[in-house]
Amino acid sequence: MRALVLGATALLVSSSLAFAADDPMANTYGNTVISKGSSGESHTHYKKGGTLDATLSGMLGSVTLTGTWKIDDKGQLCRTYDNPPPGLPIPNPFCAQWTAHNVGDTWTVTFNGQTRTVSLVKGIQ
Repeated sequence: MRALVLGATALLVSSSLAFAADDPMANTYGNTVISKGSSGESHTHYKKGGTLDATLSGMLGSVTLTGTWKIDDKGQLCRTYDNPPPGLPIPNPFCAQWTAHNVGDTWTVTFNGQTRTVSLVKGIQ
């Protein structure tokens, strides 16, 4: 009986790891991607079904966005916002190269000459 339980547990763990390897966004579900730069900060929540919500905060205030995401055939994460505010300084859809990250990872991205620090943090923040 013990061997059966251990075998079932190993199967579940290996299935979860295989899923994470197939889905570069798996570690973002239920967590928050925080991006910080000179123009402000964003908190983005990616959901398994291909939807997202984001809060952008800066000197001019705060705005909440909703939309969809997908990984395209070039391996880019493409975000399409439902109702972007006028003057949002990013294209819609916005696509950028993406690699899988773990909770606790921090990296930098550059867009339009501006470098931002991005972190994947635990939970919805």
